[in-house]
Amino acid sequence: MSEQSIDDRYRCLNESVKSTFKSDKTVMSFKEFYRLMNEAPECYLRSSAQYAVDMMDHFGTREVFRPTGKVSRFKVFDMEFARGEGRVAGQEEVQWDVYRCLANFAREGRVNKLILLHGPNGSAKSSFVRALMMGLDAYSRKPEGVLYSFNWIFPSAKATKDSIGFGGVGAERGDEESYAYLPPGLIDARLPCEMRDHPIFLLPFAERMELLDRLAPEGQLAVLGDSRTRTLADYFRNADLSYKSKKIFDALLTSYDGDLDRVLNHIQVERYYLSRRYRSGIATIEPQMAVDARIHQITSDRSLASLPKTIQHLSLFEPTGPIVDANRGLLEYSDFLKRPVESFKYLLSTVETSAVTLDSFILNIDLIYIASTNETYLEAFKNHPDFPSFKGRMELVKVPYLRHYSSELDIYRATINEKVIGKHIAPHTVEVAALWAILTRLRKNNEEDFSEGVQEVIRSLTPLEKLYLYDLGEVPERLTTRQAKELKHCIGKIYKQVGGWSLYEGSVGASAREIRTALLNAANSEFYGYLSPLAVFREIEKLVSNTSVYEFLKQEVRDGYHDHKGFLSIVMDLYLRWVDDEICDSMGLAPEESYDALFSRYVLHVSHWVKNEKMLDTRSGQYVSADERFMKQIEGSLLTKSESEKDFRGNIIATIGARALDIPDKKPDYSIIFKGYIRKLRDSFYDSKRQELKTLNQNFLKYASGDQDVLEAKELKAVEAMLDRLKSHHGYTLESARDSVAYLLRTKYEG
Repeated sequence: MSEQSIDDRYRCLNESVKSTFKSDKTVMSFKEFYRLMNEAPECYLRSSAQYAVDMMDHFGTREVFRPTGKVSRFKVFDMEFARGEGRVAGQEEVQWDVYRCLANFAREGRVNKLILLHGPNGSAKSSFVRALMMGLDAYSRKPEGVLYSFNWIFPSAKATKDSIGFGGVGAERGDEESYAYLPPGLIDARLPCEMRDHPIFLLPFAERMELLDRLAPEGQLAVLGDSRTRTLADYFRNADLSYKSKKIFDALLTSYDGDLDRVLNHIQVERYYLSRRYRSGIATIEPQMAVDARIHQITSDRSLASLPKTIQHLSLFEPTGPIVDANRGLLEYSDFLKRPVESFKYLLSTVETSAVTLDSFILNIDLIYIASTNETYLEAFKNHPDFPSFKGRMELVKVPYLRHYSSELDIYRATINEKVIGKHIAPHTVEVAALWAILTRLRKNNEEDFSEGVQEVIRSLTPLEKLYLYDLGEVPERLTTRQAKELKHCIGKIYKQVGGWSLYEGSVGASAREIRTALLNAANSEFYGYLSPLAVFREIEKLVSNTSVYEFLKQEVRDGYHDHKGFLSIVMDLYLRWVDDEICDSMGLAPEESYDALFSRYVLHVSHWVKNEKMLDTRSGQYVSADERFMKQIEGSLLTKSESEKDFRGNIIATIGARALDIPDKKPDYSIIFKGYIRKLRDSFYDSKRQELKTLNQNFLKYASGDQDVLEAKELKAVEAMLDRLKSHHGYTLESARDSVAYLLRTKYEG
């Protein structure tokens, strides 16, 4: 790249920033802000809660369809504005609970409760709050999310030698008297408002009330271009300038003989942006002991000569601390209940009055208070004598572990990838980890809350069947058509029932944090040069053996639930099936007709057999009876010993008919309705090829181990074709394919 092009790029960069600065109205005079506020009061007179609601509405929602029920998901938690980094997987119920809290605060015009997120360790409480903070940060940088406070500007003698007016930018904006646009060289002192007070507080109380009554008749602000109204927050009526700004304002007003306009010429209204990193309108209080707000004197820290004589005699104090940093935004109390109760008793009055009493003055604040804690600390807090007092000032929002397998997968796919790990990740690695995690969190339902027709089915549901029921709406193949239909209608109720208990589903189990650690440890396995599911199994085995470390491992096994060691065996069996399927399919031994087509042909014959009708033979053009030999051949792979051919065929047609009644406008999809039967056909085919499969796998291991010379040309060609398909269709490398084939041979084909 030439020097000239670099210079051009730099010039464009500079012009872009300058243009953005002007178009964003980063700096303006009070008079200019006053005009804007009158034109769009609903935008410029928003409380912290109203602003947060607007932020979530701005990013919008999207529909998420799950078997447990359709939900809307707030897009802010997808974090698209941050390229997806920090995305919160699942937790749509939590999003809506928090949104409802914020919307209620906005309607009431005041934040009068602390939102307390409670759930097990590692359930994404902190991630949820962080996404909310990032959303506020991103929104504050958009035209719709403008926020303003002000600075006090004291010009140099050179700027005011002849008159206040100095032309320049101020004149261009129609406010040449204001000091807001003075260049730095003509400013002796610039005092920011540490509380980020709203500029409307610069109007004396009576004049401010008159303005608010005009802009918000009966306390309601009209929303421009909309029939709705919004409540004017109490903050704008009841709060006032912070101590330092009030002292300066009064001194200047006295000095100017009550000329408000001359006082306001010292005001530079400045746009600010919410930022957790720079503690601007967003702050976090960690659980260690700390004072959340304090004051210090500022005049002793400044050159008195740089301030006007009317200000020099004042003892100016300004508050500091997380509450001050977070004012007009959001304040997070991380691990809230790890602090002694005495350290946050002030919240009882602070949340109720929106004020903090300090040594010399009272702070008026406008904050969203949000905190997090785990269930252990919350249960202990409930036994504290002060809990009833705090309960009235809290909104409890439950944040459980995820119970949807696909959402759990999203967590690991975002953080456990080849870019992060720095090496190949074998197929199914994160899948086996996510499966085991979800199984550890599930609880047995109380079937007595359901109708008699479905009680036995719910009583018999295994954890794995429940996992597939939640995630795919897939009912167990062992059920009758009627049972399957009734169970499908109950999925939402099943999900909500165990989610509503005191020891709720998702309150106990393996956390995503622990699973992620297991995956990262597996990536450093001494046995594999890549991240392997087999290494993950080793890590889970280690985890399961640490019963003294992990509380969830101490649960009593009940009807297959909480059997964490057994869950590992279940996941290993599933992995074996997945690997077997992929390796078999990669060998090129599939039958001439696909299993779906084969079963569809069987259904056609059964349909005509049940109706005792002739069917058209497409080859001969003659009408013939259903092929009994063909049907029995298929049924040889499908029937159990206790089933008769007649009953089996009748059930097939009845199942299709029931599905047609449920979904009349859609042609029945046999690959979904009879998934289990089609699977049996496939397994039967490959069982007949068992010896051939074993030989091919053994040849593959010879090839992968460098013994290609012992293979004949035909065998070598078959192995290379198999490897090519494993790579291109399933994502294996030679090394990961070798280990998977060895595992399959050792587990399924030994002996």
